[in-house]
Amino acid sequence: MPQPAYSPGPQDRTVRDAAGNVHAVPADWELLPPGDAGLTRRVKAAGKHMVVQEKKGRRMFSRGVWAPAATIRQVEAGLAAERSTDAYAKRQQAAAAKREKVQEEYVEDFFGAVVKFLDFHPDFDVLAHRFAKAVTKHATPVGSGTVARTQRIPIERRAESAVIAWMRHQTTAYDTMTIPRVKGKRREVRRMLAQRSKELLQRYRQGHEIPATCPLRVALGQKARA
Repeated sequence: MPQPAYSPGPQDRTVRDAAGNVHAVPADWELLPPGDAGLTRRVKAAGKHMVVQEKKGRRMFSRGVWAPAATIRQVEAGLAAERSTDAYAKRQQAAAAKREKVQEEYVEDFFGAVVKFLDFHPDFDVLAHRFAKAVTKHATPVGSGTVARTQRIPIERRAESAVIAWMRHQTTAYDTMTIPRVKGKRREVRRMLAQRSKELLQRYRQGHEIPATCPLRVALGQKARA
């Protein structure tokens, strides 16, 4: 059963539990910083520890794991010895190659989903592919934290959300807007801009004449149709 996580305490070497109670960290414990997932997993599995997390906005960030210093040193030594072997190096190379292949396949699938969502008129085929490449390049990198990386919704919805998000930042004044700090106001503005973006996309789907000053053309550096 996983142990409960703590948040940083008000002073050094203190943590706060979910109920708000402050606990002092034992004198012989050490904070293992985040960054080495394998080491962290083994230290946690080795015995007593305290996971420290901090919420920033909607996201939760790891602040490390408190554990006995002797345990950390022992696990570090064992892991270092294991990682120095040829067998470990080969496993790492194989795992990296597999991750790269999976990423390449996902990028290809996501690009196709974006093109399908855009569904531009054949006259705008070149622009559609340039658009899809721009969205895919921004949204698919591992660790980007974009909607394209979530597995909770179908890839078709991920593609749509990524397109609208890209347009919000590249074809509207959203990033320079002064939005009142009123609950729900930012969401309202985003919905309004999303509707405008969808209306613009519809013009490209229907093959309407698009002026060279169109914000999407400008953002993509695409010349107007002859």
